[in-house]
Amino acid sequence: MKAGVIGGCEADKVGHMSRTLAPLLPSTEAALSLLETLLNHSYDAVLVTDSSADPKIIYANAAFEKLTGYAADEILGQSPRVLQGPSTDRDETARLGRLLREGKGFEGQAVNYRKDGLPFMMSWRVEPVSVNQQIVAWLAIQREVVMQWRPE
Repeated sequence: MKAGVIGGCEADKVGHMSRTLAPLLPSTEAALSLLETLLNHSYDAVLVTDSSADPKIIYANAAFEKLTGYAADEILGQSPRVLQGPSTDRDETARLGRLLREGKGFEGQAVNYRKDGLPFMMSWRVEPVSVNQQIVAWLAIQREVVMQWRPE
């Protein structure tokens, strides 16, 4: 099978999804359309930050808006720390920072805060987005942890 091109990258140089979808995504526009559809219809909250030393939010999906109460246009350009508050575990955020500085992904749980100030427990994963082995952004996927009640 001949490798396709996705967003200017040969499909054999990128992951499995890109290789298998390459015949359907002949252009950057098609690949971005797939990505936009995926993000806009995800149940999980998704944030993308730039890769600067003090990362700023450059994308938030509809699930993020629903979870936090922040509209994308009001959260863009802010630090993800805007979601933290008094009950946020500082050891966990320190671990996050350390792993990101090392260029590694992160997975954990923490208390975050909605726009109205109400806390919620979330699980989240942060992964680097790399182009030519250079981190260009960070992708954070967040999900509220809901405790399940079980009758005794």
